[in-house]
Amino acid sequence: MSGVEKGVFCFGVFEADASSGELRKAGMRLRLQDQPFQVLILLLERHGEVVTREELRQKLWPPDTFVDFDHSLNTIINKIREVLGDSATNPRFVETLAKRGYRFLAPVQLAASHRLEEDTKKTVVTNSPRDVRSPSTFGLTDLEEVPDVSSRYVRVLFLLIQIMYLSFYIAALGRMSATQDLLDRALGHPAATIVLIVSAAVGIPVRLYLLSAVAFDLKDLSRKFLKLFPGILIIDELWALSPFLLSRQIGPGLALGITAALIYVPFAQRTLVLMRQRTLAPPHQE
Repeated sequence: MSGVEKGVFCFGVFEADASSGELRKAGMRLRLQDQPFQVLILLLERHGEVVTREELRQKLWPPDTFVDFDHSLNTIINKIREVLGDSATNPRFVETLAKRGYRFLAPVQLAASHRLEEDTKKTVVTNSPRDVRSPSTFGLTDLEEVPDVSSRYVRVLFLLIQIMYLSFYIAALGRMSATQDLLDRALGHPAATIVLIVSAAVGIPVRLYLLSAVAFDLKDLSRKFLKLFPGILIIDELWALSPFLLSRQIGPGLALGITAALIYVPFAQRTLVLMRQRTLAPPHQE
């Protein structure tokens, strides 16, 4: 490799170490196959310039190699875009120039080659769902522990949970007088009404955001949800107590049972988000 190739290319939250063949996102390693990584390094070396398809063919395959070049190169570029979360129609990193080649769009900085972290501290994310790791939150399920489930079922369940909470908020606020009377009789303190109003006012936009994020398949939703999770957990656990407001109508036993189920729901949301992330992880191929 040339001197340039032995450096670490930094772009956005990504770092590509040409000497070790490692691609990282925010410190987490993304395992990319050798040929896609070679192409990525070449694009990074010449960022802002057009790298022709012929140059890529000469780099990847010797002259006497028989291969479906167009299909193979398209597959390689798609794998690069997949691991970077990029899009061919609205590229942030790799731009296609029809019948000419490709150009890397984002600014690139070159640092000295080094190991970014000790092996014992690494969090590994690979193209194989079974090799994916994610730090647990509150000691709960890790990404590698969740099963492979159809993304359709995961999205439907997650959407239904958001609709359920929106219904809670709207019903409580729509019958504010009755709700306030119930809170006064149950707790005898006006602060409870204030907590209800504030939590609903915060919860409604959060639920609408999550609904739209899942409906439109927002990229990187898992990371964003995990950032919101501590706040969502507090709001959801407060609203988990709402069945006790109806204890006279449904009885304390049923109210307790529903509350117990609602206490678990925020953790179920987190598990669904991890299932979605696992499902979206591209298959690993050797």
